[in-house]
Amino acid sequence: MIVLVYFWKIKLRSLPFAILHMALDRLILGRNKKITFFKSLGTGRGETFTPSDADSKRWGLLVVIPRNEIENFDSSNLISSWRKIATLEYRGTLQPISSHGEWSKKQPFSADQISEWSGPVAALTRARIKWSMNSKFWRAVPPVTVSLKAAPGLKSAIGIGEAPIGLQGTFSRWESGAVLREFAYKGPAHIKAIKATKDLDWYAEELFARFAILEEHGEF
Repeated sequence: MIVLVYFWKIKLRSLPFAILHMALDRLILGRNKKITFFKSLGTGRGETFTPSDADSKRWGLLVVIPRNEIENFDSSNLISSWRKIATLEYRGTLQPISSHGEWSKKQPFSADQISEWSGPVAALTRARIKWSMNSKFWRAVPPVTVSLKAAPGLKSAIGIGEAPIGLQGTFSRWESGAVLREFAYKGPAHIKAIKATKDLDWYAEELFARFAILEEHGEF
């Protein structure tokens, strides 16, 4: 299985069409038996992870699909419809390297993992925060996001979330797995956040996954 991730930038006047997509795409994707997992995504700056962080001009889609279905899906009416309202598009073709945790009570990236990869990688973090812990989580996030944006080897990073609720995760691109591991396991702010996660138990569900970036098209 392969993971396809799309991000589209739209003009503000196309916002109603994007919101309509967020509602209807789930119905269309849910009927596609080839797809084993999908998520329509809102995006944001990834700085505070509060609703005020949201970017109404950028939207995303993640699907897990067989490799031989990539071309069919990429030329589908659903994707073509997004392209009609998009001013910019990014598409990444990813293969899982590792995945820990669950997303909507599933482990979507556990199959077809590869162990050897020396090229660029992507990281996806996602968490469902306990309602009572939101304020504590938001106070803890800024130092981590500052250190993320300044991390050596980072190519780009954005916040992601399942609309219409607040942003709850990140999608980031890195020059290599080595620089990602350096940030994840040796960065002081990130280490402090990991400790707080264990001590405060603020997640109802969480997932961290790494991917090999096989191909990229368009502008991130």
